[in-house]
Amino acid sequence: MLSGVSLTFAYAPFNAWPVTFLATAVALRQLAGIPHQGFRLGWLFGLGWFGAGISWVHVSIADFGGLPLIASVGLMLLLCGYLALYPAIAFYCLKRAFPPRLWPLALPFLWFVTEWLRSWMLSGFPWLSLGYSQIDSPLGGWAPLIGESGITALIIALSAALACWPLRQKPVAVAALFTICFSSGWVANQRNWTQAADTHEVAMVQGNIAQSLRWVPEQDGPTMEKYRRLTQPLWSSDLIVWPEAAIPRVEPLAQEFLRSLDQEAVEHNSALISGIVNYNMESREVWNNLLVLGKQSPDNPHPGYHYFHNNRYAKHHLLPIGEFVPFEDWLRPLAPLFDLPMSSFSRGDFQQTNLLANGIRLAPAICFEIAFPGQLAANVHDDTDMIITVSNDAWFGHSHGPAQHLQIARMRAKELGKPVIRATNNGISAFIDARGDIIARLPQFEAATLSAPLTSTLGHTPFRNWGMLATLLLTLSLFLCAMLLEHNPLSKSGKATQAE
Repeated sequence: MLSGVSLTFAYAPFNAWPVTFLATAVALRQLAGIPHQGFRLGWLFGLGWFGAGISWVHVSIADFGGLPLIASVGLMLLLCGYLALYPAIAFYCLKRAFPPRLWPLALPFLWFVTEWLRSWMLSGFPWLSLGYSQIDSPLGGWAPLIGESGITALIIALSAALACWPLRQKPVAVAALFTICFSSGWVANQRNWTQAADTHEVAMVQGNIAQSLRWVPEQDGPTMEKYRRLTQPLWSSDLIVWPEAAIPRVEPLAQEFLRSLDQEAVEHNSALISGIVNYNMESREVWNNLLVLGKQSPDNPHPGYHYFHNNRYAKHHLLPIGEFVPFEDWLRPLAPLFDLPMSSFSRGDFQQTNLLANGIRLAPAICFEIAFPGQLAANVHDDTDMIITVSNDAWFGHSHGPAQHLQIARMRAKELGKPVIRATNNGISAFIDARGDIIARLPQFEAATLSAPLTSTLGHTPFRNWGMLATLLLTLSLFLCAMLLEHNPLSKSGKATQAE
């Protein structure tokens, strides 16, 4: 459990990436030394991993859930206990099927499968995958080739070798494995996998609206005017971005404000993208939208804003409890946590047309969606220039959740070779280049603006073309090798001779 807890320090904001290998190796060393305890040890490791790593979830439950402390702690234990099942299953299968000497070959595939299950079961929660911790390590250079999931497989193989191949007996093998993986990652990181194209002046506004005020009707006007006031010095930019649901009034009731903002953007030869909630009065459907105002493209500079225009994006991957409530007839009456404002959204399509703003084509991801590489990759088309992600992390206060969220956005930039615009309500707002490096960022918990030149890119990385297929084939090949070695009579007779 302590080895799982220590993994928290490998991620942002601590960024001690070597901890990943040490913590995982310690857990596997325990697993090798204790018989018949694979599931229990894996579950305890996972409980520490998620209990400390996503402790920021408790901030939102305790501050906005309306539950007594014992109930909020119980819900956190339930969530972390569920997430801990995935490493428990991987450890159990590994312990049952393979001796420790084969774990570096067998575990990467088992881990890949259980992490894939975690990414979609019960709508998916792929947060804290091990590969994110390596964004600033030499292994990060592998991201454009095999993605974060591939880096996770490398971590597991290296950690298993460190744990199970005695250094006194096989120091050369362990050192060679680490050297090959790290040096090849460093070499891969020297290459630009996509080509630089046009440079655009992009700006963003961080309104820093308290979560307790976001859906108070009397605050609609002051919030919208605050964003508009902060935007005034930025109209010389090619593109201005407001965060998720920055306009707190539902779209049908914000028509006058949107038309005025649209006209102002056109007058300054600029474009503005903002988050807004769209409630269709006829169908009673609700969408978490991003919409474009102002100049669209040189060919169609100003189509004019009108309600439900098609230059918008509707969030696809909704957040459980926050944006939809499973079994809502049962859960909503239980506590305010299950009856939050704006928690009955409709789902947008998995693949949608890119936003087009002042000639810039942007692949969107709203909040939690940035953690799903498959969905984002499916929306990075041949002519996509940049990625835009907007969020409201005010739910998580001063915890390390927002820093982890930014780290995930950096990994998406590196995987796909596209710059990322990340605009949030209260931080961490940042511009990220196509190599995953932060160009500029705003401090948290301040109302502020930020502008910077951002260079779009052409082409695709190998990961964009292959997705997780390369990792699947690689880990499956290693797993089959482990199976053959385990069931090879010559291998078994060799082990018997060695024992004698």
